[in-house]
Amino acid sequence: MQAPFVPLRSRAVALLIVAMLLGTLLGGCARVRAALAVAPDDTVTGEVVVATPTNPKAPNDKGPTVTLPADLASAVKVDAYRQDGYTGSVLRFSHLTFDQTASLTHATFPQSDRTQFALRRVGGRVLVTGAVDLTTVPVDHADFQLKMTFPGRVVDTNGEIDGDTVSWTFTPGEVGDISATVAYADPGAPSVLHWTLGLAAVVALAVLAVAMAARRTRNPPVSPPVR
Repeated sequence: MQAPFVPLRSRAVALLIVAMLLGTLLGGCARVRAALAVAPDDTVTGEVVVATPTNPKAPNDKGPTVTLPADLASAVKVDAYRQDGYTGSVLRFSHLTFDQTASLTHATFPQSDRTQFALRRVGGRVLVTGAVDLTTVPVDHADFQLKMTFPGRVVDTNGEIDGDTVSWTFTPGEVGDISATVAYADPGAPSVLHWTLGLAAVVALAVLAVAMAARRTRNPPVSPPVR
């Protein structure tokens, strides 16, 4: 991995819902699957499944309860999830900012001191770092996965790369590290095209001004003859 960059502008926030979900489910069997896509404008669209093994003696069991912050309730859709012997919820959201996603995770699942996750921009690169502590999770019925798709080149990662997608599968009883460096343009930086066009306009105006001044110097006004 390349040497760390000195940030000119960074957004270091706890990001993914999966981080908080893992923090609340570390004491028991669970499924947490997160599929997230980072857009070129530094927003996040994704789907997160959080579920526990279905209780055959409780057919009305809905699995883990998910409570959304009031200001994000309209931005995140929560549906029931029942698959492969797991029952819970699937959360879907689109184009949340980093801060909105952080607010959602902190407000909904605050007990996550054993899991860290951060996504921050450093110039033209985005750094993904984190650690998932599953040392207390039993092996049976444990399914923890994270998949992220990026709008640029994956420079380095400890996950499995498939094109512009990086996947991590976390092993119960261990601490799983999350690391990735992705290169794509900073949406907050001035556009190269706009800068080029602006510079061209300034140069054109300067050339026009010089030409007009030279013309006036070469062709002074003719005074009528003195009689």
